[in-house]
Amino acid sequence: MAKRTTKKTTKPVRPQLGDGVEILNAGSVLEDPITSTLETNYMPYAMSVIVSRALPEIDGFKPAHRKLLYTMYGMGLLKGARTKSANIVGSTMHLNPHGDAAIYDTMVRMGRGNESLLVPFVDSKGNFGKAYSRDMSCAAARYTEAKLEGVCEELFRDIDKETVDFVPNYDGTTTEPTLLPVTFPTILANNTLGIAVGMACNICSFNLAELCATTVALMKDPKHDISTTMPAPDFVGGGQILYDEAQMREVYENGRGSIKVRARYNVVPGENMLEITQIPPTTTVEAIMDKIA
Repeated sequence: MAKRTTKKTTKPVRPQLGDGVEILNAGSVLEDPITSTLETNYMPYAMSVIVSRALPEIDGFKPAHRKLLYTMYGMGLLKGARTKSANIVGSTMHLNPHGDAAIYDTMVRMGRGNESLLVPFVDSKGNFGKAYSRDMSCAAARYTEAKLEGVCEELFRDIDKETVDFVPNYDGTTTEPTLLPVTFPTILANNTLGIAVGMACNICSFNLAELCATTVALMKDPKHDISTTMPAPDFVGGGQILYDEAQMREVYENGRGSIKVRARYNVVPGENMLEITQIPPTTTVEAIMDKIA
């Protein structure tokens, strides 16, 4: 009877270091005060997230927004015709290496069709989804088109005249601006939400005409009462603010506070029905339907 043969398996050989090479402190546990560890490891990470990722700068943009808009400006999309969103996403990756999905999501939110911003910066064509619906998602980047809105002229005015600093991109092949030379009050004209490490911001959007009137009034009189020319925020999509003068003054003076917004509705006579026409910007139609049901 023939003997059954078994296949011999060998364990993979662990790569060895060269002769005379050793890893310092390999296998040892180093004790370090937590205060020192936080200072050397946690703090640099926190500052990187705060400064370079999650919170808007004085021009009103986070790095992801700024990189996208500057790329579109460089592509000639301020005056030219729309191009496929996929082209814009691909070109933006020269400045933003965090993936095409993240870049496209950023562009969708800045698009007019998404209805996420009071003053949109991207002139969109195609299905860009809706900010007020979690089920109405956007189409893929290969199907939609975009260019810059006319207001973006105020974002890039004199950018070629050394008005802002430029730094190398992540691989050193080109440069990008650290800020945009905006002449438009982006940081107050559009709502901005940023969550960093140990720090966050949620800035309401305000009516552009009221912003301009308030700016002129403050230039004439630094002690001007802001609440007389800019009484409350102006939210995209509408809604009804439950106005609290004391709370609003707290927001203006200290930069902190909360504002209550509720939906607008009409009573349909003879049909025993409420018709909801506007909803707060922080919710979706599906969430409201779920609560009603």
